Amino acid sequence: MRYNLKMKLLRGKRIYVLCGILVLVIAGFVFYTNKCVVTEGAGYILNSDDAPKSDAILILGAFVSPEGKVSGMLEERLKVGLELYQKGKASKFIVSGDHGRKDYDEVNAMKKFLLDRNVPDEDIFMDHAGFTTYDSMYRARNIFKVDKIIVVTQGFHLPRAIFLARKLGIEAYGIEAGTGRNSNLVILKNRLREMIARSKAYLAVAIKSKPTYLGEAIPVTGDGRITDDKPR
Repeated sequence: MRYNLKMKLLRGKRIYVLCGILVLVIAGFVFYTNKCVVTEGAGYILNSDDAPKSDAILILGAFVSPEGKVSGMLEERLKVGLELYQKGKASKFIVSGDHGRKDYDEVNAMKKFLLDRNVPDEDIFMDHAGFTTYDSMYRARNIFKVDKIIVVTQGFHLPRAIFLARKLGIEAYGIEAGTGRNSNLVILKNRLREMIARSKAYLAVAIKSKPTYLGEAIPVTGDGRITDDKPR
């Protein structure tokens, strides 16, 4: 009886030790990959005046209401993108987001926002299959054939976006958008979630992951109207 109890205690200690080691390994990996992503991406975040002239302004999608109203964070991204366009930093937009279902459409909501502010229809390319940041960057290179882009999103998201773009061979620069009227709690949740997303981005680049969907090439030098309501 005593021997069996002793063995059970030893097994229990081993399990605790192994779990502790596993937690340390995971924490170390998250810390290391976050440092790599932030260090590489943050070096290319600029203010709007210093942004170089590029092939396109890439606006990454965010939540849109069922009625098609863009969220506060997405509105901030669009406003910054519009400012860059008006300054002549690029003559084309790529609005990249989730349009995987008929009842949820980020990209047409983004396009409408820009059209309502007098951006010509032909200057707006919609990426209907930008389901993740990695997908958006991969498709910017392979579908829209950009070599140089300005990426617009919030500050916590920018280093990952720039890291991914540059690892995929795009000369990318980032411009930070405001956080809108979001509470500090929402912003904190986004920052915590971003830590895991950075580790996933590091892995995606390392294993040369493929995007959810590709399709035929649509060079951004052409007419953006070709992307109207056509998931690609």
